Amino acid sequence: MAEVAAVVKPKPRPIIRIGLFLISYSFLVSIICCVAGVLALLLLPVLAKNTYISENALMPGSASPMLSSADASDGHMFLNKIMSQNSISINTGIEIPEMIGKHIIESGGEVNYHQFQPISDNFHPLQFFLGPDVGIVQENYSCTSYGINTVGIVRAPRGDGKEAIVIVTPYNSVKTTTSEALSLGVAYSVFSLLSRVSWLAKDIIWLAADSRHGEHAAVAAWLRDYYALSRADLEKSLDMCGPSSVLGLELTSVKTNGESNGFRRAGTMAAALVIKVADSSTGFEKDGLKIYAEASNGQMPNLDLINIVNYLAVHGQGLQVRVEKIWSLLDSWWLYSLGELQELLGKVAKSLNPGWKFGIPASDYVEGCATLANSLYNQALGVPTGPHGAFRDFQVDSITLEFSPRFSSSQRVLFLLHVGRLVEGVIRSVNNLLEKFHQSFFLYLLTSPSRFVSVGIYMIAFALLIAPLPLVAAALFSDASKSKSGKDEASLEPSQPGESIPTFTTWNWIRTAKTVLMVHLWGAIVTIIPYFLCRFPNSSPIASLLMWIASSLVWLFFICAASGSLSFSRASQLQIREWTLLKAVTVTAAFIGLCLMSVINYATAQIGALLLVPMCLMAVPLRIDLTAKTTKALLRGACNILLGFVGFPPTAFIMLKGALDSSDRIRLDDFWNWTESLRAWNSATYIYICMVHLPCWVLCIRILLHRR
Repeated sequence: MAEVAAVVKPKPRPIIRIGLFLISYSFLVSIICCVAGVLALLLLPVLAKNTYISENALMPGSASPMLSSADASDGHMFLNKIMSQNSISINTGIEIPEMIGKHIIESGGEVNYHQFQPISDNFHPLQFFLGPDVGIVQENYSCTSYGINTVGIVRAPRGDGKEAIVIVTPYNSVKTTTSEALSLGVAYSVFSLLSRVSWLAKDIIWLAADSRHGEHAAVAAWLRDYYALSRADLEKSLDMCGPSSVLGLELTSVKTNGESNGFRRAGTMAAALVIKVADSSTGFEKDGLKIYAEASNGQMPNLDLINIVNYLAVHGQGLQVRVEKIWSLLDSWWLYSLGELQELLGKVAKSLNPGWKFGIPASDYVEGCATLANSLYNQALGVPTGPHGAFRDFQVDSITLEFSPRFSSSQRVLFLLHVGRLVEGVIRSVNNLLEKFHQSFFLYLLTSPSRFVSVGIYMIAFALLIAPLPLVAAALFSDASKSKSGKDEASLEPSQPGESIPTFTTWNWIRTAKTVLMVHLWGAIVTIIPYFLCRFPNSSPIASLLMWIASSLVWLFFICAASGSLSFSRASQLQIREWTLLKAVTVTAAFIGLCLMSVINYATAQIGALLLVPMCLMAVPLRIDLTAKTTKALLRGACNILLGFVGFPPTAFIMLKGALDSSDRIRLDDFWNWTESLRAWNSATYIYICMVHLPCWVLCIRILLHRR
């Protein structure tokens, strides 16, 4: 009896049996998960929830606006002074900052001028791993090329100087447009009001950012100095241009309370509002407002900040609020058909049970998809959609408010009144906070200004898409390991006479892992090649792109040859059979890369998974399909060729640009210009393309061309 008991093996645990079951049916599970992942992504507009204000202390609209028509009239007079300054034939860029500074002093605020030199946008590989304060000043600078930011500060009568709220108005100090003057008028009317109120508990900073070198550059330069500038740095900046510089004149001529006006600071920034006025109001039936929230690498401000702006704009000032959408999707017939289908399913579900609230109107679904796609696209680019992105680099919640007025010149005062009251209401709500924004969401996707998809919902689609990858990798490795008995090898192909049947050993995957590692090392080299190509001056984008491709191919050949991965001799039977292990390790590398990217930028990982997962799962040597000569095999081979073509990064970019851009002009050098912008903004999407997507694509192509 003891011998019988010793023979009986214990049953594996339920979790192990489930894992073995999933691995055994990995092909079926992969199809189900991929289809479910795509459907879950398409259902996100249906699953979106209405926005709500999580932080009770914000209390938007609880107090009546204090901004009066007189304040709006003062803002209009200030606007007219700025516009009259443009009529002067000679404008050095000093006159308008000086005018703004004088009005700030007259309002009772403190003023200082921030002189800055634009930072060079040359790509450097280490910029991806350093802080936002890293920058290289252009070498060939002159005193006239400096930008001048005008900074006004109102000290809070009820505060301790430890917190501040920032209002930003970008404008060109050399040639100020009417829309820029309107934004300055709004900020001045609000600033002059806040200098008189008694309820203010946080300091107010008005940054009139000189955007002659770019809106983001001006704001980023001021933030860099705000957080890192020391007195020694200030003295060094004065010595660069001498006492005749604009900043030097300001230090000797403008004094407040008997003190020289150096670089002034307020408290820690609680929030920032960038106020802009559009040149036209296309797409709005009345005065409208567009909210831009995306910052670098998919960062988003706290949703409560958007919620209070939307609430006060709609219910307080009657503005029409929108977020950007991809307009080409609004006319998509297949998207509208999906909308009608889900609307029909929602009606059927409601007829079965009135408590099931599923489905939205088809028009709302299409608009939600267009807005969601734009939110995904902007987050995936990793490039800020406005100057507010500079604040998010320092973990300050900020958004850009772009107003689109529909009025004649005689109604400017009314526009200044409505917009000023909106800004006042937002500042009043943020002023009520006892701590930083933390209650609401930081990870979300917008389907409209009043509807959002939280991270707990949209991650389901991504998880379903990548779930087959570890299962397929385990199944492939298991099949390869079982072949050491010789049974699987014999079932795949009969051995040749006089040739022994090869077997997989336990450590054969190390050689394959070395190949995958070397290809990913090549991806790291591809990432830094543009750093050296930028050293060649006056090279056209198409020439730079061709040199990038040629040098990448040379490095790929060299690395493969050095590692022994590239061999022109007759391959052994073991090397011929190793494509299954190569696919297993490639799928594992893709899974790890996508998971890491989802932590940095979900949108990039989601779009990358849509391209990379089918390509990795379908990859099979084309010789197998050509040898089989069945309809299924030929169809699989055609799908592999199509996925390999679409998965190539330049091809995917051109196809995506053609689908989203209404213009017919699509050039090959657009890919170089796009990657150049990603490098200039230190977007992690560039790292993903070069170090995850491209190496996995190369490995999949190698599997397709593998000798069976």
